Amino acid sequence: MTMEYSKKMLIVIAPENFRDEELFEPLAILEENGIEYEIISTEKGRFQGMLGGYATATETITETLQLLDGGRGMKHYGGLMIIGGSGSKDYLWGDEELYGIVRHFNEAIKPTGAICLSPVVLARAGVIAGRHATVWPDREAIRELEKHKALYEDTPVVNDGNFITAKGPEAAAEFGRRMAEAFLGTVL
Repeated sequence: MTMEYSKKMLIVIAPENFRDEELFEPLAILEENGIEYEIISTEKGRFQGMLGGYATATETITETLQLLDGGRGMKHYGGLMIIGGSGSKDYLWGDEELYGIVRHFNEAIKPTGAICLSPVVLARAGVIAGRHATVWPDREAIRELEKHKALYEDTPVVNDGNFITAKGPEAAAEFGRRMAEAFLGTVL
C-alpha cells in the first residue's frame, strides 16, 4: 500500500557533474515509499551526471528561495537533499541563495541532508556548527567543515538532529533510506 503525502522532498543538483548514484539510489527509495520529490538546480533543464545519467530540474534555486522567502513554500516541502559530485564544488558551494534555502529548512527543523562534497553547503550556510557531519574525504572539503565548526567524522553516514550527511556514492542507498525515514518519521 502506497501512502500519499502532501509534501515533497526538495532535491538540489548541480547543472553538470552531479554524482549519479547519489541522486538515483535515494530517488528509488523515495519512490518505493511513496515520497514525491522536486529537483531544482541553478537553472532549469535536463542535466547530465558524472556517469552519464540525466535528471531534469523543474525550478531554479532562485525561484525556490523566492517561494520560501514569501512564506508560501515551506508547507510544500518535508525535507531537503543536496546531491554531491564534482559539480557541487563548482556550482553549489558558493551559492548564497542555496544557503538561504538550507536556513529555511533548519529553522523549520525539517530533515536536511547532503552527500559527498555537498555537506560543505550546510557548513557554509552556518547550520551545522557544533554538529557531527561527514563529507567526501577531500582535504579542502574537510577543512571547510572544520572551519565552520562542524565536528567531522570519517564514517559513511552521520545523523545529528535533523541533519543527515553522507560520505559519497558507496553510502548513497543508506543516505536515501535515512532521508526517507526522517521524512516519514518511521524506521524502514
